Amino acid sequence: MTQHARPSYAGRELPRPDEELVDQGLAFDVGTLLDRRRLLALLGIGAAGLGLAACGGSGTAASSSGSSSSGSSSSSAGAASGEIPDETAGPYPGDGSNGPDVLEQSGIVRSDLRSSFGESSGTAEGVPMTLELTVRDLANGGVPFEGAAVYVWHCTREGGYSMYSSGVEDENFLRGVQIADSSGRVRFTSIVPACYDGRWPHVHVEVYPDQRSITDSGNAIATSQVALPQDVCEAVYATEGYEASVANLARVGLTTDTVFGDDGGASQLATVDGDVRGGYTVRLALGVDTTTTPSGGGAPGGGGPGGAPPGR
Repeated sequence: MTQHARPSYAGRELPRPDEELVDQGLAFDVGTLLDRRRLLALLGIGAAGLGLAACGGSGTAASSSGSSSSGSSSSSAGAASGEIPDETAGPYPGDGSNGPDVLEQSGIVRSDLRSSFGESSGTAEGVPMTLELTVRDLANGGVPFEGAAVYVWHCTREGGYSMYSSGVEDENFLRGVQIADSSGRVRFTSIVPACYDGRWPHVHVEVYPDQRSITDSGNAIATSQVALPQDVCEAVYATEGYEASVANLARVGLTTDTVFGDDGGASQLATVDGDVRGGYTVRLALGVDTTTTPSGGGAPGGGGPGGAPPGR
């Protein structure tokens, strides 16, 4: 009598011929998975591709930011996927929009911001910070914005701003300009800023189309702020000189901050490498669109009592 062949799948006999394919048992399922892995390997698709196929995914896997042994964030700044939000320049821009103008001073184009220059000679103390910003020209498809002039400024470890705050009115440290290289990158050497009352720790940024434009703040094509990660701030503020920042940081959050609170600083939160002993490297990608009208800047005059920052 003729024997009928047992039902099979992919050349393998089903151990349970009367059951559905999905009910053939764990051993059969594992064998099927291994066969798929071999096939994908022959096609040049790695295990990551197999995982995506198993999950039904067709897009790019999302990246996750790991922490270093010091508790700092991932070193990858990522690409500028959109325009950096326009923000206020605050009361202490030093760009001539409300009085003091450091951008007209010879020597403002520099990389090390820790010491004053020109007729001033003070030096700002604090945990070292390298600030690396990468500017992308969104009006031209997101290419590196070579030649753009980037002006940055931030407060001292005590929370004051040079050229404005009591005791440092005659200093111009923690301010400077760099010109973006062929990769759209600028790099500054500075110190980690304080957290003063009412604001999340941050660095101010103005972007100009070129170096010649910096003498007029009205030429800025973007004004924004860089937010620092909480774990980094907590580590820094546990060191000498930053004592006042501990209580100030405890009273504010990224989602309640007057600047970053609308989206929790989603596109302004920097990634950071390093530790307190060796210093930190802070990175952020800045997408700038010259076809849009800037809405930031507009620094108000004045300041808080004794030159203390009034929450901007």
